[in-house]
Amino acid sequence: MTGRDRQRRDDRLTSHDEMKGSQRKKVAVERQQSEQARQRVRVGMVGLAMVVLLIGVASAIFSTVDQERPVAVAGAAQPAVVVNMSVPGPIPTVTPTNEPLAELGVTPSAANTPPAEKPSPHAQ
Repeated sequence: MTGRDRQRRDDRLTSHDEMKGSQRKKVAVERQQSEQARQRVRVGMVGLAMVVLLIGVASAIFSTVDQERPVAVAGAAQPAVVVNMSVPGPIPTVTPTNEPLAELGVTPSAANTPPAEKPSPHAQ
């Protein structure tokens, strides 16, 4: 082998090594991007799991609050006694009327006005 042949061979090897180096860089960049994507997916899944867990805990808390009875404290008012104390006698029944303006006090009620007297036919 002559000196020129060695030089050409060395040039080919260095260019081949440079191509391998650039390919290695590309592979390393792609690997880094895929790792970043996996990390983003992992963070998103953990966040979603935390939201679901938080909703489950809140639901459990609110359902137990709805099921609990009020605590009877010594000296506190008892609802059954208070109801009996506030009603002195029979409970008056309220008859529904179809006069909402009279209920508001805007116009007089027809039930409160006396019926108009009809003239008797004998009075003529």
